[in-house]
Amino acid sequence: MTKRIIGLTGGIATGKTTVANYLASAYNLPILDADIYAREAVSVGSPILQETAQRYGEQILLPNGNLNRKKLGEIIFNNQEERHWVEHLIHPYVGDRFLEEITVSPAQTLVLVIPLLFEARMTDLVTEIWVVSCSEEKQLQRLMQRNHLTLEQAKARIKSQMSIVEKVARADVVLDNSSTLEALLKQVDTAILNM
Repeated sequence: MTKRIIGLTGGIATGKTTVANYLASAYNLPILDADIYAREAVSVGSPILQETAQRYGEQILLPNGNLNRKKLGEIIFNNQEERHWVEHLIHPYVGDRFLEEITVSPAQTLVLVIPLLFEARMTDLVTEIWVVSCSEEKQLQRLMQRNHLTLEQAKARIKSQMSIVEKVARADVVLDNSSTLEALLKQVDTAILNM
């Protein structure tokens, strides 16, 4: 039997974590998270962090040697070329980590949380694509509140990703997170049981 590998994506602050946490708790599914692997990629002493520091200088390092995410964010969310440069370093590492985990996991169903599923060209890792969506107003509001960003900063982060409309058009399952948590989780129940 081939594995069922759900690629969970959506725009920033649309509710991917909420869906992933629910799939883990209600259905006991293993969750593999691109953000965790991306953090691993730039851990202290990693070649990727060293290369990044060579490009941008010591300013992007914290005193303890860790990456200063805020500083790097200021650079890459305002410059598409620099964002692509960083992504070309990190995405292959993340893709390799997913492949390793998929190969060794005994689970028949896995959930891969990949915010940049389309942008990073990782759709070949999954058997189905779930997109969590909500209105841009809600997305901006959640992002500003969650990450303590200004409206301009939040808009820049949203703009750095493929539009939610494009993602929805490529989805096998669309989870609309515009109303209540209960309504969202009902859609997840339907999607997990129907495929």
